[in-house]
Amino acid sequence: MNAAIARWREPLFAEVAGDIEVSFEFFPPKTERMEETLWESVKTLEPLAPRFVSVTYGAGGSTRERTHNTVVRIAHETSLAPAAHLTCVEASRAEVDEIALAYWQAGIRHVVALRGDPPVEGRKFEPHPRGYNNAAELVAGLKRVAPFEISVAAYPECHPDAVNRAADLDNLKRKIDAGADRAITQFFFSADCFFRFRDDAAAAGIAAELVPGILPVSNVTQTRRFAAACGAGIPAWMDRLFEGLDALPAARQLVAATVAAELCGQLYAGGVRQFHFYTLNRAELAYAICHLLGLRPKDETREHRTAA
Repeated sequence: MNAAIARWREPLFAEVAGDIEVSFEFFPPKTERMEETLWESVKTLEPLAPRFVSVTYGAGGSTRERTHNTVVRIAHETSLAPAAHLTCVEASRAEVDEIALAYWQAGIRHVVALRGDPPVEGRKFEPHPRGYNNAAELVAGLKRVAPFEISVAAYPECHPDAVNRAADLDNLKRKIDAGADRAITQFFFSADCFFRFRDDAAAAGIAAELVPGILPVSNVTQTRRFAAACGAGIPAWMDRLFEGLDALPAARQLVAATVAAELCGQLYAGGVRQFHFYTLNRAELAYAICHLLGLRPKDETREHRTAA
């Protein structure tokens, strides 16, 4: 009991030094209002100087044009380095290679290479008869197109299509061996879950950077749907925290920030210095958590040092 009390006397964020690197994920907007929200978020997060920002790619390539337009606009109108998501779904190798080459010619040097979700929810993934069969093949194909920086996905709680944990780690190693530079994890809600995954990956011979993907929960129903699709577990205690908050968005936002910030604080205490935030095109929660971890706008940091 005394040890537990001593631990709680130490503020979770007392020792953070701002020595983190972050990246943010956005999705291409469908409407004019959603586009306004996206660009407000991009501009809010830009001063934090993320390593990169990624833009998702809809199932079956359904957002291909909007993804491309968003990525190119970020490259041309901001100081950010955008990364384009690209999948194997419902496209031949020639089509995927053509898209990748168009990105390279537009100055995009980073791709997030994914197998992708089937266009119809609930159906099993089936590769295109002339397409890439999986993400490892896609990574190798992209490297033949151009010397892209490549990020891939990882699953701390195991991909729902994997036979078992060992098979899932083997698949991740194939993606790294094919040329991927890092793996960004699916979201999770337990620091121990990530640490176990990190240890298992190291034991499997995976030496690449593993970046935890953080999803601040702004919409509980939506998060449950996401979790069911990707095999992520939502702890019972977290479910209880959001009970009764459906009609209280401000309170829900505070609870969401607290839960995600505590997770990031625990990861930081465990040596994690890279974080990837699934923003859902909203900046507030990701910005607040970065602030708690000591990250400040770069101009503000320079001004502070000059004043000091």
